[in-house]
Amino acid sequence: MMKIIMAVIGDGNATPVLEASLQIARRFGSHIIGLHSLTSEYAVVFGGEMGFSLSTEVDSAMEREGYQRRDHAHRLFGEFMAAHGVAVESAAAGHSGARASWRDEDGRQNAIVGMMGRVCDLIVLEQPDKLASIAEATLENALFESGRPMLMVPKTVPAAIGDVVAVAWNGSTETATTIALSMPLLEAAKEVVVITVSPELMPEPGPTGEALAQTFDRHGFKVSLRAASGRQSRQGDSFLAEAISAGADLLIKGAYTQHRIRRMVFGGATRQIIMNAKIPVLLAR
Repeated sequence: MMKIIMAVIGDGNATPVLEASLQIARRFGSHIIGLHSLTSEYAVVFGGEMGFSLSTEVDSAMEREGYQRRDHAHRLFGEFMAAHGVAVESAAAGHSGARASWRDEDGRQNAIVGMMGRVCDLIVLEQPDKLASIAEATLENALFESGRPMLMVPKTVPAAIGDVVAVAWNGSTETATTIALSMPLLEAAKEVVVITVSPELMPEPGPTGEALAQTFDRHGFKVSLRAASGRQSRQGDSFLAEAISAGADLLIKGAYTQHRIRRMVFGGATRQIIMNAKIPVLLAR
C-alpha cells in the first residue's frame, strides 16, 4: 500500500502536486508529507579587476528570497489541506484516512528529495518545464537515489488518477521493477492497458507484451493490449499517444532503460515522456 506520500512543494505553484497527492492519499488512506527544502549557502562572488566582492549582500538577498518562498509554500500547503478537510498534524500521528504534515529541510532540493524519499512509498513532484532545471534535477535524483517510485504530475491533473492505467512495456528489468512497485495502483485500477514494443525494439531480451498481459489477467485485472512503434524518443511519443487514445489517466514507465550516458547524449523514450506527458506518469528503475 502507498501509505506514506512525499509531496515536493518547491514553491507557490505546486497545486497540481497537491491535487495528485490528495487523490492517491484518499484512495489508500495515506499520510502526505509536504516537503520543502531551502538552500542555505549561496556562493556568489563578484571580483576580478574591480577587486571587490558583493557576496554578503547577494547572499543576504537570496536567503531572504528563499525564506519567502518557503513561507509561501508552507502557506499554500496549509490552505490546500484546510480547504479539502485534511488534518495537518505531526508525521507520527494518525493511521487511518488521509492525513498530512509539513517538513522543512535545509539543502538542495534534488539531493534532499533523493535522500528523504527512501522512507516513503511514493514521491510526487512537478513535471519539469525545461531541461537542466532544478525540477529535472529533482526528478533524476528521485529516480536514481531514492529507490522508490515517483509520480510526475503535469500542470493539469485528471479528475481521477489510476482508473485506467497504461503500462509502457519494453521487456526491461527497470520496467518490471516499476510494475512491482506500482502494484497497489494496478490492483485498484478499473482497467489496465499494456502498450508494448515489438521484440526487435526492446532494449534487452525480455518477455513480450502478450506475456505481461497474461500475467495481469491472472491477477484478475481487466487488461487490453496496444502496440507502440519507433525507437528512442519516437517510442516515447508512441507510448504517450497510445495511452491518451486508450483513455488512460496514468502511465507507468520504467525509467532510463538505455545506458545513462547514451540517454544523456541522444535522448530517449523516458526523456520524451518526461517533457511531453499530458497525464501523470509513474516512474522508477
